[in-house]
Amino acid sequence: MASAEGMVALVTGAAYGLGQATADYLARDGFDVAVTDLKVEDLDDTVKLIEGHGRRAHAVALDVRDIDSIDASIASTVENMGKIDVLVNNAGVPLTKRALEVEPEEFDNVQAINVRGCYFMSQRFARHLVDTGRRGSIVNIASTFAVIGVPRVSVYGISKAAVAGITRHLAADWAEYGIRVNAVGPGAVETKHRAAGFAADQDWREWNLSRIPAGRFGEPEDTAAAVAFLANPASDYVNGHLLLVDGALTVT
Repeated sequence: MASAEGMVALVTGAAYGLGQATADYLARDGFDVAVTDLKVEDLDDTVKLIEGHGRRAHAVALDVRDIDSIDASIASTVENMGKIDVLVNNAGVPLTKRALEVEPEEFDNVQAINVRGCYFMSQRFARHLVDTGRRGSIVNIASTFAVIGVPRVSVYGISKAAVAGITRHLAADWAEYGIRVNAVGPGAVETKHRAAGFAADQDWREWNLSRIPAGRFGEPEDTAAAVAFLANPASDYVNGHLLLVDGALTVT
């Protein structure tokens, strides 16, 4: 695989879970990594993981619902890291609720973070690349719920279907600038943060597990490895693709 040595990645929502695992994996691959979350102090553990691989780290507070906060995060990363080569749009929120019970405010909040945040983080990053005449890569975190329907996750699934759409359209829009836009669609991933949720509803856990031919939930590193491939220059001709990482869930 082509070397990522000297490249800089910006990973949103990196305080724990998939975002933290992705930041850690990218650092192992040779990336210097800037990480964001709502509270900068929540990123301390992630920064330690990155620096533990001998890579530079930079932590930034970011609310993807706020355009000024997005602009500030890009500017802070460029100022402290010198450039940004890769953006990983991981920041997002779930909602597990029957569609008959969803409130408008809940719907709007999920879309504001998962869809609007992804779109405008991508736009601001792409503007930086175009303005500086540089190539780059965007990797969005979608979900298997972008392509299949599942009870109790309609709002989240709709948002991730939109992320898959953002990926395709921006890839077509920005290919002429040398900007690639791809997405990773994880299946059911068990992180330390989500473990309590899985354990709290054993029936939900067993139902999910029974649908996965691989016979196990995903590990954060499964998703992180896919992100790293799409971030790396080795995947230079891959553009507009949704890479499903789901233990064959969506092919059965």
